[in-house]
Amino acid sequence: MVRKDRIIRQATAITAALLLSAGVGPAAFAADAPTPPNPDAAELSAYWTPARMTAALPDATDRGGALGAGTNSPAVDGPRPGEFIPPSRSFDGIPQAGTFFWTDASGTGRTCSGSVVRSPGRNLVLSAGHCLKGYSGTSPKRHLAFVPQYHDGLTPFGIFPVKDNGVYVPQEYYDRGEHAGAAYDFGFAVTEPNQDGKPLQDATGAVQLIVESGYAHAPVRMIGYPGGAQKPIECLSWTTKWVSDDPADPGTFDRIACDAFVGGTSGGPMLVARPGGWAVIGVIGGYHTGGNTPQVSYSAYFGAATKALYQAATTGAPLAGPSS
Repeated sequence: MVRKDRIIRQATAITAALLLSAGVGPAAFAADAPTPPNPDAAELSAYWTPARMTAALPDATDRGGALGAGTNSPAVDGPRPGEFIPPSRSFDGIPQAGTFFWTDASGTGRTCSGSVVRSPGRNLVLSAGHCLKGYSGTSPKRHLAFVPQYHDGLTPFGIFPVKDNGVYVPQEYYDRGEHAGAAYDFGFAVTEPNQDGKPLQDATGAVQLIVESGYAHAPVRMIGYPGGAQKPIECLSWTTKWVSDDPADPGTFDRIACDAFVGGTSGGPMLVARPGGWAVIGVIGGYHTGGNTPQVSYSAYFGAATKALYQAATTGAPLAGPSS
């Protein structure tokens, strides 16, 4: 009996360690701690029917936009002569990646990709700045919510509203705009619990945010939600350093070749394996809001500005916004 009890205790400890390493804490399984339902999430769940979600279009500023005046034409911005372009594949996704849904000023449904990152509040989503910055100002996003592992009109973990005053984008991005501020094209959204009252990270687990990690990573798993597609795509490739010579989109970026990453994939994570699970080293965006061709994507480099924005989002610091 003593030996059996010891084996049970060891198995319990190992299970707990595995759950924690995946970003899932004991609160996710605390049956004796019921949480009240969230009426805001229930309202959004009723609004975002499968028909509305499947009809949503990519964000209007997604991937490309107007080319600058530099020498980086779409041909140079895209694949190099003879460059191998790893293929992508459609799949049902992972719990830690998903898509935002919202309606723009005209009532059109829009989407952008994102990923759940570890945070003290267990409620944080990382995406591209150009996906999130319209949440305030003259064209606010309406019905804004995050759906982890969305596919085929399904919401396996429910719908998570974005909190009022819960979108964090660098002030430099607001001040310089999506092209001159391309090096600051990242943002965080603070979510409310889903309709069952469960916090986002408790429901899905999370990936680790890594900053100042350099530009060269291999292998990199990139995930995004193409506009109009009902499943995400993923691709395994590697990142390299890209120094822009386009004065309209200045900066130094992560560059990655992967096929079929079109509008809607912006904000999708670039993941690397780390002990305990996945870590995110970039999101689709930055140079030309993610790239001008489906074969090559970019990310703003995650450095001191990313760390400062994460700290602001996790401590509830005042929001940045358009200058008056």
